[in-house]
Amino acid sequence: MRRSHSGRAFVAAAVVLGALVVPVVTATPASATDYPTWQDVQAAKGNEQAKQAEVAKVQDALRAVQADAAAKSQTALDASAKADQADAELGEATQTATSLQAQADQAAQTAQRAQTRAGQLAANLYRDGSTNQMTTKIATAKDPDELLYQLGAMDQLTTTWTSVLDDASVAAGTASSLHDQATRAEAERARLAQAAEDRAAAATSAQAKADAAVASTKDHSDELYAQLASLKDTTAKAEQQYAVGQAVAAQAAAQARAAQAAAAAAAAAPTGAAASSGDSYPSTGGVTVDPDAAKAYARSVLGNYGWGDDQYGCLVSLWTQESGWRANALNASSGAYGIPQALPANKLSAAGADWRTNQDTQINWGLSYIKSSYGTPCGAWNHEMSVNPHWY
Repeated sequence: MRRSHSGRAFVAAAVVLGALVVPVVTATPASATDYPTWQDVQAAKGNEQAKQAEVAKVQDALRAVQADAAAKSQTALDASAKADQADAELGEATQTATSLQAQADQAAQTAQRAQTRAGQLAANLYRDGSTNQMTTKIATAKDPDELLYQLGAMDQLTTTWTSVLDDASVAAGTASSLHDQATRAEAERARLAQAAEDRAAAATSAQAKADAAVASTKDHSDELYAQLASLKDTTAKAEQQYAVGQAVAAQAAAQARAAQAAAAAAAAAPTGAAASSGDSYPSTGGVTVDPDAAKAYARSVLGNYGWGDDQYGCLVSLWTQESGWRANALNASSGAYGIPQALPANKLSAAGADWRTNQDTQINWGLSYIKSSYGTPCGAWNHEMSVNPHWY
């Protein structure tokens, strides 16, 4: 629900509510979270009050396991975007340094040619003794016209030499200035190269931590959903879908409140400049980017939300405009991320710990968001087209 494909963030605030959806480690707890056991679940099933208390305990555990993985995934996303930005800055700096060095080399060659020509003219003007042909011709000229011609030629030669000296001086100054600029540009390039290397290392480290957190969270959440299903006589899949729907609805409600507050503030304040656009695709390791497969998955689960295939075309149009159905689509100006362009990005964690890299998880969140906020994909698409800049 990116606030605008053109980059303008209409509303930025929205509370990332815990939502009952994210994973952890099986076996024993790896943190202070008190994870329910199957023995606790079975014991609670015989008493309605105890069962409700156990349901609340499981739901609290689900909220708890989400937090760490969501935070680490957001850190990985931010680190990846910073690494990509550092690479871009390094590329620009390298191009500048290379260009300045080429200009400095060319200016040095021009200065050398000017100095060589000045030296040749000086040799002609200031030859010693009887070999000074010009001076000899002037001294021995008997015809006044010839004398004037020789004097004029000498004056012209002197003027030419002076001009060449000036050119040589200017060229030498230009070459020196460009050399200094090239030296500074190379130092900046080297600094940015180190920064790019550091950010790449940070991105790799953040990704590894996020992957580990997601994997462990997945194990715990699967078990917790199974426990919920057992307590409520449903299925783990149904419990997860319900939990995602509830979490996304809470996010949408918070977003609506924030939108109203922002609209009121905007009406009372002077109009400001719109945020600049900036779509990018961070090199998030492990991310699944397969628009065709994403569309196929989305189409296959439309029925889970009570929609028919008639809604598919609107959904394709909506997310084609928002993200091109790319799971790593990032709006650099607003921070919206993923196929549905969630804002902020980590709202996607309500649908699963692997929200940063798994397009199916992003789609599950996006469809729940559409159902909660617009009823149907066509409702969302109609809203998208009714506002400018476009958003839903």
